[in-house]
Amino acid sequence: MNDPKLRRVFVVVVVLSALSIPNSLLHAQTSATLPLMPLPAHVSPGEGQLLVNSSFSVALDGTTDPRIKSAEEQFLDKLSRETGTPFLPSAQAGPPALTIRTAGPGDAVQRLGEDESYHLEVSSSHALLTAPNALGVLHGLQTFLQLVHITPQGFAAPAVTIDDQPRFPWRGLMIDSGRHFMPIPVIERNLDGMESVKLNVFHWHLSDDQGFRVESKEFPRLQEKGSNGQYYTQEQIRDVIEYARDRGIRVVPEFDMPCHTSSWMPGYPELSSGPGPHQIATRWGVLDEAMDPTRESNYEFLDRFIGEMAALFPDEYFHIGGDECNGKEWEANSRIQAFLREHGLKDNAALQSYFTRRVQKIVAAHHKIMMGWDEVLQPDTPRDVVIQSWRGQTALAAAARQGNRGILSNGYYIDLNQPASEHYLVDPMSGDAASLSPEEKARILGGEATMWSEFVTPENVDSRIWPRTAAIAERFWSPQDIRDVDSMYARLAVVSQKLEFDGLTHQSFMHVMLQRMSGESDPEALAVLASVVQPPLGYEREDLRDYDTSSPLNHLVDAVPPESNAAREFNQLAKLIAAGNASAQQIQQARGCLTQWRDNDAKLQPTLKQSELTAELISVSRTLSQVSSIGLSALDAIENHRTLSAELVQSNLATLKAAEKPDAVLRDMIAPAVEMLEEAAGKS
Repeated sequence: MNDPKLRRVFVVVVVLSALSIPNSLLHAQTSATLPLMPLPAHVSPGEGQLLVNSSFSVALDGTTDPRIKSAEEQFLDKLSRETGTPFLPSAQAGPPALTIRTAGPGDAVQRLGEDESYHLEVSSSHALLTAPNALGVLHGLQTFLQLVHITPQGFAAPAVTIDDQPRFPWRGLMIDSGRHFMPIPVIERNLDGMESVKLNVFHWHLSDDQGFRVESKEFPRLQEKGSNGQYYTQEQIRDVIEYARDRGIRVVPEFDMPCHTSSWMPGYPELSSGPGPHQIATRWGVLDEAMDPTRESNYEFLDRFIGEMAALFPDEYFHIGGDECNGKEWEANSRIQAFLREHGLKDNAALQSYFTRRVQKIVAAHHKIMMGWDEVLQPDTPRDVVIQSWRGQTALAAAARQGNRGILSNGYYIDLNQPASEHYLVDPMSGDAASLSPEEKARILGGEATMWSEFVTPENVDSRIWPRTAAIAERFWSPQDIRDVDSMYARLAVVSQKLEFDGLTHQSFMHVMLQRMSGESDPEALAVLASVVQPPLGYEREDLRDYDTSSPLNHLVDAVPPESNAAREFNQLAKLIAAGNASAQQIQQARGCLTQWRDNDAKLQPTLKQSELTAELISVSRTLSQVSSIGLSALDAIENHRTLSAELVQSNLATLKAAEKPDAVLRDMIAPAVEMLEEAAGKS
């Protein structure tokens, strides 16, 4: 982002938040100057700070694990990018600034439940990181990186002692490469982000109705006819697995079956329950195409396929999906219906259960543990099957009571554009799970954020994942009683900037998209509008405009992040003002924001008709100006202790409610806050 004015628009909230972290908002055992995420289990602040300058060096002590040497190199590279200081290990002389001491090697193939703890001591003269194995080293180095910040003396890490370990052993991020293909650089930079916030499972959704994304040498027509040429070679897969392992991350593949399988059928139509024609899906949603669970030849096919993929992916877990089967093809197939009657299967759920049991035996025969979504859980589901719950804590608890282990994804669907605060307050151990016995609670392994890709491309996917996933990562890592939302947002702003330094594009991508939309090198007025609108919540976007796999995702709704920091902070100001608790400075701050948003329309309107991508924003910009004008009038009334008439208030509230409705597939996020001001002005 080269333009200084536009850069200020994007990062002003981040900078202000980073500079003003209230003491009361951080964990009781941390100091107010430690914007760490996830917050460690135990923190004891010390005195002084360790300078991080050109003489900074690292020494390794203990067991030899290639990941530790790699971690040292990656750590110094990140440190260099974050400070602008070159660190050349071979050129360092004198005592090391940081010593890494490791007790033993990690497992040859990273596994669930390995010790991930670490101990970090930082004093004014030296830092010591000790860990049982490479995983603890990796996590401790990320904590050290988050400690480093600019000071009057230069970059430094504060003196502190940290003892840390995760609450849950399964802390994942799922990325869907089936609907929109995600190239290797996208995957790798998001693995870097995962490492930064101590996530340890990359769940790779590799097949869906819209694409089959892995090279199969056993069944090459899968990728030849099911991917539109966009797939990963097996060599690329191996490289990603190694890349992830170097960052303490397991890779769990998912091949969805028996439904969400339209992309399998063009190459191998004999798998299908229906007559065809078979083609890669171009629409979203729950489709009718499904594998035929009654054909013995299909299980022979899956045995060979799963065997090939099990050899490619070393992790002990293998995800078979199993969600969203509508059963329409099964119901329309007379042969399948006869099979149900012959085998005493009463409905589609029973048929899918039959399929799941058969596939589970195949997965187990290839020395893997099967995973599946909620639909996989039936009374006769083998107890070693791991359930991933999209339905919520009640379903997760039911799996635990039945004897199955599980992970939670309900509440962590980051494609639905919910604010970080909502994700942050969802906990795998809340709701029905809180009433489980200790033995049953032990079966809840953690959770995963899920990035479904209907409305993302390689260009904007980072912004849908980050920085909100860092808040989810804290929920999986930190003690359950860490729930202060204000503290979370203050620390999230700092971590977000560090993630951008490390190569993610969740902040900088917007500038490029706004330039393209407007045709301007400095689209400052468009950036002001973009700063206070958000995409629709949940699945509403699907009802607002017709989309398919060929739809360009290059509109403002695709350029803005899921959560507007400017709107969120203005909402906090509005709450204080409406309650009569705002300072004069806060009232003036709110007035400045509303004035900028009101006046921005006059600057923006002359340019909007120049592009079909911005023409749809004409009414969006006017609405923001109108909403802001109402807000300014309400603010005047509140400041001057003047009560607005009931008729005017009702008229303005009706206007504001109308402004909340999506326009150009965008939500005006200022209107709800102005409603609070208007209601307060009617009571003054």
